[in-house]
Amino acid sequence: MDKKGVKEEIEKENLLKASEIALWLDTYDDIFSDFDPRPFSQRSLSVDFLDEIKRASRDKVSGEIELRFLIPQTLRDNKLEDQINKRLKDHFKRHYAMLEKETKKTISQGISIAALGFAFMFLGILINYRVSAELTRIILTTLLEPSGWFMMFFGFDTAFYGMRQKQPEVEFYKKMSKAEITFISY
Repeated sequence: MDKKGVKEEIEKENLLKASEIALWLDTYDDIFSDFDPRPFSQRSLSVDFLDEIKRASRDKVSGEIELRFLIPQTLRDNKLEDQINKRLKDHFKRHYAMLEKETKKTISQGISIAALGFAFMFLGILINYRVSAELTRIILTTLLEPSGWFMMFFGFDTAFYGMRQKQPEVEFYKKMSKAEITFISY
């Protein structure tokens, strides 16, 4: 292998190490909630497990992540591992889709509120220009202009800054929905 090939192999190996999350398991139950008696194919994931992989994935580059479970050789069961793999993939994909939908809804609501605020402000301008009765004009513009400004800023805040709060969770589920999940004996 030439120098370029060796360098590419080293870079590839470093990238794989950077994208790997490895967790030691005593049993397959470590992945799931202790309070859920259903089979692994339907069982809820453990909050501790989710917190741990969120923490571990935070430092990983976006892209392919390898989630490796290290489990005792004596406990390995390929059929069970396939069920668990499918359950994890389904969980991550479902939550990613839900968060994406929620994010789009938040943006849409924020823009709608901002547009309504703009409409209130425009209506205040029209009333100021068209209404000749002084008291009516003062009352309506006093009500419409501040509420228009408030709604416009609140709408933009909701659309852009509210979305930022959800972004880490969206990014986590996006990474994990594409993750390669493997079980390794120890």
